This record gives sequence, C-alpha cells and structure tokens, in this order.
Amino acid sequence: MRIRVFGHYFQLGILLLWLLESAVIFGSSWLAFHLLGSEEPAIVWFQSIVLAGCVMIAAIAMGLFSRRLRDQTTGIVLRILVSVAAGGFLGGLLLYVSPDHRPTLAEVGAFLAIGLLSLTVVRVVGAGFIDEDILKRRVLVYGAGNNAARILQLRRRVDQRGFKVIGFVPSRIEERVVPQDRLLLAEGSLSSIAGEQAVDEIVIAMDDRRQQFPLKELLDCRLNGIEIIELATFLERETGKVYLDVLIPSWMIFSQGFRRDMLRRYSERAFDVAASVTLLVASLPVMALTVLAIKLEEGFGAPILYGQPRVGYAGRVFRVLKFRSMRVDAEKDGRARWATTNDDRVTRVGRFIRKVRIDELPQLFNVLGGRMSFVGPRPERPEFVQQLSESIPYYDLRHSVKPGITGWAQLCYPYGASEQDAIEKLQYDLYYVKNHGLIFDLLILLQTVEVILFGKGAR
Repeated sequence: MRIRVFGHYFQLGILLLWLLESAVIFGSSWLAFHLLGSEEPAIVWFQSIVLAGCVMIAAIAMGLFSRRLRDQTTGIVLRILVSVAAGGFLGGLLLYVSPDHRPTLAEVGAFLAIGLLSLTVVRVVGAGFIDEDILKRRVLVYGAGNNAARILQLRRRVDQRGFKVIGFVPSRIEERVVPQDRLLLAEGSLSSIAGEQAVDEIVIAMDDRRQQFPLKELLDCRLNGIEIIELATFLERETGKVYLDVLIPSWMIFSQGFRRDMLRRYSERAFDVAASVTLLVASLPVMALTVLAIKLEEGFGAPILYGQPRVGYAGRVFRVLKFRSMRVDAEKDGRARWATTNDDRVTRVGRFIRKVRIDELPQLFNVLGGRMSFVGPRPERPEFVQQLSESIPYYDLRHSVKPGITGWAQLCYPYGASEQDAIEKLQYDLYYVKNHGLIFDLLILLQTVEVILFGKGAR
C-alpha cells in the first residue's frame, strides 16, 4: 500500500519500517546515555533525539529505505554500519557545540554498539514481516487487453510491494491478452465480484473506454467504499514514473501535481542557494585537488573547465560548466555523441572524477546563477533535444522545470546513451515534474549520497 505525503507516494511498509527503526535507534541512544551519562532527563532526551535523527538521515542517504534496495544480508549490515558510524559522528559534532549536552567517548561508543546491534536485529529479523499481504492493497483490474497486461509486466518484488492483484475482469468488447488463469469470470455485477473478493481498489485498464464503460457498476463500487483509479495513476504510484504509452493529455490536466506556485518557486530558490553555498564551501579542497590532478596529467596549459550548450527551463539554452574529463579533441569532428561505457575519450583523471561525480561540482555556479536547480531533470545538449523531441512524445515537458545537478531519473535509471534510454529516463523526469516539492528534493539529495558512494550509473 502506498500513501501520498507532500505530493509524493511512499510505500506504507517502508514508512512503518522507518518509524520502527527510528524508535529503536532512539531507544539505543537513550539507553546508552541513561546508563553512562547524566541522570537529567531533559539532557538525555535531547542527546537521544539528535543522535537518532542523524543516524536515520544517514540511513536514508545510504539507501536503507529505498524501494530499489536489493542487497543481501551482508550488504544491508554494511549499510547499517556506515549509517550508524556517520550518524554518530555527525550527531556527536552537533552535540559538542552545546557545552551542556556534550557526550563522552564512552557514551558515544555505547550508543554505536547498541545502535548497530539493535538496527541489525530489527532489519534482518523483523523487516520481512512488514511487507506481508495485510499491508498490500487488494486490487481488481477492469480490463484484460494490452493496457491491463502492463500490470503483469511489474514482476519485480519492489514493484509489487504496495498491491496484490486479485484478478482481471474482462470487458465485453476488447481482445483478451491477459492469460486465462488470471481472469475472473464469475457471474454477477462488478460490485458483487469486488465485494466477494474483499477488493480495496479497482484499476480501470480498458483499451477503449468509449464503448460500454460500466459507469453504474463503478459508481456502486465507489459508494461501497472501494477506490477507483486510472491505470496511468496506478502505474505512476507503484513505479515512480509516468508511463508514456498510457499517457493522455486529459490525465495531465485533471490529475494532481504540476505545481509552480509562488511558494514553490521561492522555496526552490532558497533551497538551491543554501545547498550550493554549503557544498561549494565544503568541496573547495576537493576542487583544488581536482584542478591539480588535471594539470599534472595533461600539462599546465590544458584547460580545467569546459563549457557546453545545454537546454534549460522553457527551452532556453545556457552554458553548463564541468571539470574537463575528456581529451581536448574529444569532438574534433564537431559531432555531438553520447558518452558510452569505457569511452576512450575519457582521461584517467576524468574516469575517476566521473565515477564519484566530482566533475559535476562546477555546476554549482550554474545553480547560483539561477540557470539550474540543485534537483531536476538532467540538462541535454540542443542537438539531442531536437532529435528526441521529434521522436518522443511529451519530451519538451521536462523543460517546464529547471534542470538539476541530480534528479529522480538519475537515481532510478543508469546513465542513458540511446533513444530508448532517453524514453525510460523521460518517464522518471515526468514523475518529478508532476510531483516535485521541497520534501521530494531533500529525499533525492539524500539518496544521491548512495549514488556517489557506490558509483552508480557513471560513465
């Protein structure tokens, strides 16, 4: 089951796991400080809240609550270890600022040991029970044609965490594509079938709604408390992307999202400036070392940065700045080319800074200048935009928000180097365009830490 919070869909099981582990890590903090530290309750509570909060933020950044997490036990324990260590270090620094709340090394050590043990036990032993069928929506699909069959393509466990398909009820006029064993051919009305099967939600997935649409039956179901949802909204909610092949303009017009009000614009700009200035100050030593490495490899006369035209908000072209990671003559023939795996145009230093995303740091100046946002769709070159706009429907919609250094598509899909990759990434970009907000931006920023640490998607 998924619920909508601040314009973004969250898996209920993952939210419950986050709440459970937050309570556990808070209990670990309280126990460590209560046993070894001050007996003053207010101090113990404050220390516990700060440390527990830092650990849970680190856990989000390490991907422990990502719907894409597929690690086995060893990988999960390693992520927990890094989360507890990083959160304990950050929380200790924050508490050190306040003389009345400074923890001792013994207290922090006890917290790290208890926290690591308790989170590991909860995650390894207890996490499996949170995703039981009792937390899933029981879904009935009305339709058995090509549109309905798209639900059967959601075969991965992470795509089925929120629902359980009870069956497909075919309409009378469409060609049946869904396998016979998945069909519900019981006699009676749609409302009686839904009642017998204890259905929570009906997904409308007919190939053609213009004929024999069961309006009266669906109204009866709705009055009986059963949710009715369109296929496009269902797929968006369960997969975190907008499917182009079921997208129609009326759905975009009448559905929730696509906000660009004044509050959103000001909060986005404030977030961009604060995040960019903070990261610029923190990354100055890294940027200085990068400049030195580029000069040592290619000579002190070699350029450090390169600027390249990219398409931004409302289709305006701007010049993006990056640390140069390719040879100076990478495109000496003047043709724009996709970056490929093991691209021979990439230098040795360039391969490393691409892997850990250091080459993206100069884009912070684009963000400060207002040409980019910290979070948003990846800006593409004008040559590619023209080509893709002609062949992919709705491609220009990604330019209705500012492009970003990181984004939802960059988290959910690896680096794209073909038109098919562009289609897949566009579906995630459209989800962001529809649901973007400050909380969603913060979650994307936190999860980007995992991408950088594990070098996902770099070329």
